Amino acid sequence: MKRALWLVAVILLALAGWWVLRDGTRAPVAPSASRVSAATLKDPALIAKGEYLTQAGDCASCHTVQGGQRYAGGRVLPTPFGNITAPNITPDRATGLGEWSFEDFWQALHSGKGRHGELLYPVFSYTSFTKVTRDDVLAIFAYLQSLAPVRQAPVAPGLSFPYSVRSSLKAWRALYFQEGEYQPDPSRTAEWNRGAYLVQGLGHCNECHASRDSLGGSQSKPALAGGQIPAQNWYAPDLSTQAHGGLAGWTAQDIVDLLKTGRSARGTAFGPMAEVVARSTQHLHDDDLRAIAAYLQSLPARAPAVADSSPLDTRPILAQGAKVYAERCADCHGKDGNGVAGVYPPLNGNSSVNEPSGINAVRVVLLGGFAPVTAGNPRPYSMPPFAQQLSDGDVAAVVTYIRQSWSNQASLVQERDVIKYRHTPID
Repeated sequence: MKRALWLVAVILLALAGWWVLRDGTRAPVAPSASRVSAATLKDPALIAKGEYLTQAGDCASCHTVQGGQRYAGGRVLPTPFGNITAPNITPDRATGLGEWSFEDFWQALHSGKGRHGELLYPVFSYTSFTKVTRDDVLAIFAYLQSLAPVRQAPVAPGLSFPYSVRSSLKAWRALYFQEGEYQPDPSRTAEWNRGAYLVQGLGHCNECHASRDSLGGSQSKPALAGGQIPAQNWYAPDLSTQAHGGLAGWTAQDIVDLLKTGRSARGTAFGPMAEVVARSTQHLHDDDLRAIAAYLQSLPARAPAVADSSPLDTRPILAQGAKVYAERCADCHGKDGNGVAGVYPPLNGNSSVNEPSGINAVRVVLLGGFAPVTAGNPRPYSMPPFAQQLSDGDVAAVVTYIRQSWSNQASLVQERDVIKYRHTPID
């Protein structure tokens, strides 16, 4: 019944979007002529700035398929509504941005509209990129136009009905999209505003670190409160460092270290975040990393988590988990769960261990944990996978033991949870 009501709601949204856009879909908006000169786009300083900002925006992660040419697109981005393949953003005239003007590009990032006025699917994070300033978008465009063109044809979105009806995005945007550049808060420091601008805009952190509803809309209040990444089965933790936050107790230096090297005294980047560090944040200037830390440290405290009310007797599970931990985990992570500084991450107080769902810990135990290779940590230690050595019951037990030992007070993980994620791919 619930699924039927949800489907009806989606269909109504699609019909509403079609009604609002029925005239506009017949006559696409013509691409605008560029008001930016070719000489401006070839300015070496502007191109260098654009390269840095493109790294800050982590554009390569989506727009580069594994083994493919950088920014040539082709990577499949999974969503709950079907797959969308990231487009080619090199300056190839036939398949990339070669025919785009700056105004076309600005319209895409700022307004979420394509070159001909078509509404873009929000798998492209224009809900965050709209906050990026016009000057920064110009620098990014100049950098992308400086790249060698790569011929790689676009792939049509693989969305099922009614999500394939692009006009339904009109209704979706009315619910979830607020267009507008970032406006500095005059009551805050320049450092804080820079951090807020990077996190809310180019960094598009809320696209992962927030829960989403059944229509894919992001829950932005409170900001960066954590959420399961759609169709990827990883949980992006709450980023508040205050009481009950996902990063409670983290210092500014802990945050800087993680973003710069992939590891810190409080944890290590795994899963999707490892790619973000490798391709993006390790390349940021230290003052920008400190600005990000300053902003995250200002996020408010969170409400205490609701205590686990499971009627299960957890004592046998914890006893089994303690045995598995002693045999498989304690040599690296320590009997006290505090790991080895700079080598093996702590499990005690680890935000990825304590996140609400337990997904991250289950997947790392099953599939292994692989920290990013960075300039600051060129030979990271990795955790081997235990999918072949441990049963579903063993994995559930050891993850529950870790989540309820030392200072950790997270909910238990059941065997059915492990079965669900055992065969889920990492990406």
